[in-house]
Amino acid sequence: MEGERGEGPGRPLDPRDWEATRGEQQSEQRPPESSQPEEDVPENILAQTREGEDPYLWHSGRTREHGAEDAVEFIDVRKSFGRNTILNGLNLGLPDGQISMILGPSGTGKSVCIKHMVGLLYPDEGDVLVHGESVPNMADDELFEMRKKFGVLFQDGALFGSMNLLDNVAFPLRQHTDKGEEEILEIVHRRLAEVGLADSGDKMPNELSGGMRKRAGFARALVLDPDIVLFDEPDSGLDPVRTALLCELIQEIHEENGGAYVVITHDIMSARRVAEHISVLWKGRIVESGPAEELFNSDNAFVRQFLSGESQGPLGME
Repeated sequence: MEGERGEGPGRPLDPRDWEATRGEQQSEQRPPESSQPEEDVPENILAQTREGEDPYLWHSGRTREHGAEDAVEFIDVRKSFGRNTILNGLNLGLPDGQISMILGPSGTGKSVCIKHMVGLLYPDEGDVLVHGESVPNMADDELFEMRKKFGVLFQDGALFGSMNLLDNVAFPLRQHTDKGEEEILEIVHRRLAEVGLADSGDKMPNELSGGMRKRAGFARALVLDPDIVLFDEPDSGLDPVRTALLCELIQEIHEENGGAYVVITHDIMSARRVAEHISVLWKGRIVESGPAEELFNSDNAFVRQFLSGESQGPLGME
């Protein structure tokens, strides 16, 4: 990589680099799958684009080999809410057995992706596959069973305020399995111990700190031994130290349990700490995706700007 633009993850972004790249990319013949005529681009996406610029100038759509089967796959997915198009021809694969992160600017559709994975939303066009099975084409009973493959950690932990910590974590087991109470309690105590809350089972959610609520939510996400765990901005509201500790916990538990972990976040330090695979989402499409180390050394000006947090580059205040 020596001598290439974008050398090293800590290299500052030079405005001249991205302006030169912009000129090069505007003059290239772009492949059909990464561009569409301007009149077909939704108005809300055009509104995020500098005047006179191709809305998908920086979207190479490059997908680097990640060496695993896809646990979740989006195929040409389009999703709109009224006149606002959120996903606009999204193609995305998330590898099994790895910690993946979906990164991108606010409002670009990251959380909408999670809702499609578990069948809370359906695409207007395209398909979403979980372990090769089409989610939109599932019957209700198939969808119910498929959702058992998932554990979800919501931004604030999403604990039931009227239940203590033990009953919160036990809830999925009591609702979705025929296990006896003794076995349920054994599983709950084991999961609480894994997240450092072994002695907190009788506490109510309002007695817990923000970090403790997130760890409790993580324990609850794990009790059904899911194949896929989804994290919706797990670092939201945490200070840097507790964010680092939560990242360590995610890594440790993934090493022990395996499976596909999918993390939605804005926090680049979290991505540096735990991501094995990164997908950069912008304007409803993937800019680039692949192994984290390769993304942090990408020569794509948008990817470099976003992953280094620089003010100069393709992303502005549009």
